[in-house]
Amino acid sequence: MAEPAKSVARLCADNTMDLHALAERSGVDEQRLMAIVLGRWTPSPEDRDAIAGVFGVTRDEIAWGHKTPIQHIYGQGPA
Repeated sequence: MAEPAKSVARLCADNTMDLHALAERSGVDEQRLMAIVLGRWTPSPEDRDAIAGVFGVTRDEIAWGHKTPIQHIYGQGPA
């Protein structure tokens, strides 16, 4: 049975790596990494590959869940 996907935060903790080190190794901006860890940013396929490569896994082995609920800002929604 396959192991459940781990989040970027969990992978960093498991590998005793902070976001600064992850940014240096992956080439992904540290602010963007923070947003990814907080679930406020969905990374591009290229960023996913770069981050996954640091941990020696594929992008499909990482949980990329977006945690911020999607809300309608203007209008009443569909009529």
